[in-house]
Amino acid sequence: MEFRILAKSKKSRARVGILKTFHGEIETPALVPVATQAVVKTLTAEEAKEAKCQILIANTFHLHLKPGEKIIKSAGGLHKFMNWPQPLMTDSGGFQVFSLGFGKDFSTGKILKSNILTYEVNKLEITRGQQPKLLRITNDGVYFRSPIDGKEIFIGPKESIKIQQDLGADIIFAFDECTSPIADKKYTKKSLERTHRWAVQSLKAKNYKLKTQSLFGIIQGGKFKDLRIQSARFIGSLPFDGFGIGGEFGDDKKIMMKMIDWVVG
Repeated sequence: MEFRILAKSKKSRARVGILKTFHGEIETPALVPVATQAVVKTLTAEEAKEAKCQILIANTFHLHLKPGEKIIKSAGGLHKFMNWPQPLMTDSGGFQVFSLGFGKDFSTGKILKSNILTYEVNKLEITRGQQPKLLRITNDGVYFRSPIDGKEIFIGPKESIKIQQDLGADIIFAFDECTSPIADKKYTKKSLERTHRWAVQSLKAKNYKLKTQSLFGIIQGGKFKDLRIQSARFIGSLPFDGFGIGGEFGDDKKIMMKMIDWVVG
């Protein structure tokens, strides 16, 4: 993978560039439409191309559930399976640690006020050692319950990377925990330590003979400035091909912009 900067703003840190992947080039900045189960909802692959989509992101957890990475691999990989010859990304399954866990328990999203009334916020807090109702987070990985048949599914860094390599996207991500916007600092700090260990394990699990895939690390740390900066420095020190800013994004979009500024500052 290569990234080339074409122009930089004189007023801000905005820039225009070209990201080159095995399946084509992407003009950045770019919107990445979500193709959760290998399809953008309501759009065919042809319609997504007509809409000028340059790259899509599919969901590792849900594709693992059905049809399964073995079937997709036997079909020639995710690109052929979904009839999308252009660049693809797959997440690590880390978002489902939140969405199927504390996100479901408390009906919260990554930005708090979009999902919950202000007066209820002070009543809710996730503390260190607390576990979601429908999954179990350990230092080794996460035990999920399949929403299809209720079977227990374990995904850790090694499992996530193996699934993503079998799917065959151009850009894959390290396994992490996306924390809730109502997690307190002690919980977030413990989660961040776990995510950092998983980042190192994800790098070790990658098959470097696969030259068509690039592995990105994910910065976490919640709404806490010192943890965000700590994560940016730690993940940035590792030999990833690129980086994503993950996790919850506070109470509103103004706070989200501040949190992003901590990471890139």
